[in-house]
Amino acid sequence: MTTAEAAPASQQNRRSRTTVVTFLGAVVRPLGDWMPIAGAIDLLAQVGLDAPSVRTAVHRLKRNGWLDSETRAGTRGYALTETALTTLAAGDEVIWHARTPADLADGWCIVNFGIPESLRAKRHQLRAHLSHLGFGNVGTALWIAPARMRDAAERAVSELGLESYAAIFVGGYHGTQDLTELLYSSWDLEAIDQSYRDFVAAHSALAGQLQSATPSGQDAFVTYLDVVGQWRKLPFRDPGLPHDVLAPDWSAPAAVALFERLVEALEKPALAHASAQWSAR
Repeated sequence: MTTAEAAPASQQNRRSRTTVVTFLGAVVRPLGDWMPIAGAIDLLAQVGLDAPSVRTAVHRLKRNGWLDSETRAGTRGYALTETALTTLAAGDEVIWHARTPADLADGWCIVNFGIPESLRAKRHQLRAHLSHLGFGNVGTALWIAPARMRDAAERAVSELGLESYAAIFVGGYHGTQDLTELLYSSWDLEAIDQSYRDFVAAHSALAGQLQSATPSGQDAFVTYLDVVGQWRKLPFRDPGLPHDVLAPDWSAPAAVALFERLVEALEKPALAHASAQWSAR
């Protein structure tokens, strides 16, 4: 396979895994933490995934400790493991309600590290982990987030065994530089804001349609999984900064309200459709 051929295949694998993870959190978990593999393949075909892609994604998730093979009433399937349930639960507050804005009076968590070149791979892992947690990069090896992220930062450092190379501080800001300007240079907040605006622009018409008629069956399921899939990656980019330091027209609250309206309308008929597929297997 050439490099040009490998790239689309890699993108397809990532899309399949992302869609399956969304499916596990939004559908499988509320339906009892278990899925019949045949029923799951049929359902995911409705959102455009073929059977080999689903089986590959499921195999990788099983290998990573997210799924255990389990047969129920003679039907082969997979159950979510404690690892999967813990990880999905940890993301709930972010995905379903976005990050609750921090209180400016609580201060900031600062992580500074000096990791030797011999541990370069772990240095990259720590940067990626802090970024995923919502930390912003203030300067070379200096990361910042609201003070409530201290425990998460300590876990990130500990999991990589880098306690000897990292220092974590919590306190207030007392510098002379404007705090809002400092924070906007530490995160790409304009891009995060635009992603929320794009979500609102893309889904406002759907919200209007749902006021008069809620889809059922496959239409509800496909629309629901698409909405959750498009939404779930947005809040993880959002550090949940205090309102005091954000632009007055920060668009996250409007986007969160729209998402919650869509979920309220679509979740019940979507899960009913999936549940019927479970029963048919």
